[in-house]
Amino acid sequence: MKVAIYARVSTKDKGQDTENQLYQLRAFAEQHGPIHQVYTDQESGGKAERSEFKRLLLEAYQKKFDLVVFWRLDRFSREGALATLRYLKELKDHGVDYKSFTEPYLNSLGPFGDVIVSMLATIAAQDLIKISENTKAALAKKKAAGVTLGAPTKSADVVDQVRRLKAGGASNQAIARALQISPSTVAKYLVP
Repeated sequence: MKVAIYARVSTKDKGQDTENQLYQLRAFAEQHGPIHQVYTDQESGGKAERSEFKRLLLEAYQKKFDLVVFWRLDRFSREGALATLRYLKELKDHGVDYKSFTEPYLNSLGPFGDVIVSMLATIAAQDLIKISENTKAALAKKKAAGVTLGAPTKSADVVDQVRRLKAGGASNQAIARALQISPSTVAKYLVP
């Protein structure tokens, strides 16, 4: 079984170093087979646009290794539960298992791997429902207070004012300030 290691720290400038993770991860990985590749990123885990993370996923899909080990789930991804679970599911769908060094329950090789992922997915789905409920409650409160929801309506009067001011030589920024609308709205109203 070929093993890949993924390590990540958020910043380069605060003394963080992936070697703290890699020291133990190498020994942990070697228990499962030869190490195919070590992938390290020094940037936020809150986005997928991490060069080594993208390379790890690509090579997983190309079946260049059978198992990926990482220090902890938040070192693997911090994009939120749903995105992280999607990555784990995609790895499994491509025949690649995963293990967390510090979270022994997060192990697709174990007998309860699917159960744990299912539980995490259920918790993530419940979080999404709570967020939706909170958003709806906040919108209902604003609506009850008389706040108009949604994008502002395009009144012919405002469009005429924008075009008249532009014809008079005013900049988009000046028009936006004068009419208390955004410069992008000004630009939109100038398009015939």
